[in-house]
Amino acid sequence: MANGTAGSSEARHGVLFDVDGTLVDSNYQHTIAWWQAFRRFGHNVPLAEIHRAIGMGGDKLVAHLLGDDRDTGQDEELDSTHGAVFSTYWPALRAFEGAGELVRRCADSGLTVVLASSASEQELGVLREIIDADEAISAATSSSDAENSKPSPDILEAALEAGGLEAANAVFVGDSVWDVLAASELKIPTIGLASGGTSEAELREAGAVEVYKDIRALLDAFDDGPLHQLATSSGA
Repeated sequence: MANGTAGSSEARHGVLFDVDGTLVDSNYQHTIAWWQAFRRFGHNVPLAEIHRAIGMGGDKLVAHLLGDDRDTGQDEELDSTHGAVFSTYWPALRAFEGAGELVRRCADSGLTVVLASSASEQELGVLREIIDADEAISAATSSSDAENSKPSPDILEAALEAGGLEAANAVFVGDSVWDVLAASELKIPTIGLASGGTSEAELREAGAVEVYKDIRALLDAFDDGPLHQLATSSGA
């Protein structure tokens, strides 16, 4: 379940953060984990194709890469195998430089910070430890909070609810085309980061309002960027 609450009267404006590939450098580990899962079940899917699908929920990713004529009876096992392999990388995962600092900067500016993650609750706990800014995070979602995964907007709807926010008063920070498409369904502007391996051109074409190289670049430009503008408009 979403954890943490935020009173809408106290924080009417907020920022939703994707986690994998945005705050934590984990997209390529996810890619390898999916590749190994596919190989286990006899599917030879190129790593480049897997990487381009990272950011989708596991169910959508499998359907996207294997097609509608696949043996759908393998879907759950593929997803669980990916999760098991990915968990072996947990000790080596690192936050992007400035991730915790940016989360705290947003909170200090009066913005409600919500992690819009589709990770399992156990994995989310690991990721939060890596980010190391829990005192600044008002709420977070996990896979149990959304019936449909990205690019469906369900997890973002859950994140808004968890943070006591309205879509009109929020900004989403993500690293994949699927992030941008999900946010656009709710008319939430997305700040794109190229840190997950998706190019600036692709993120802008999908509809990102701004694109930065990574978290550090977004943090360095904070005073002149959309996050500061959002905080200023909140009256914080």
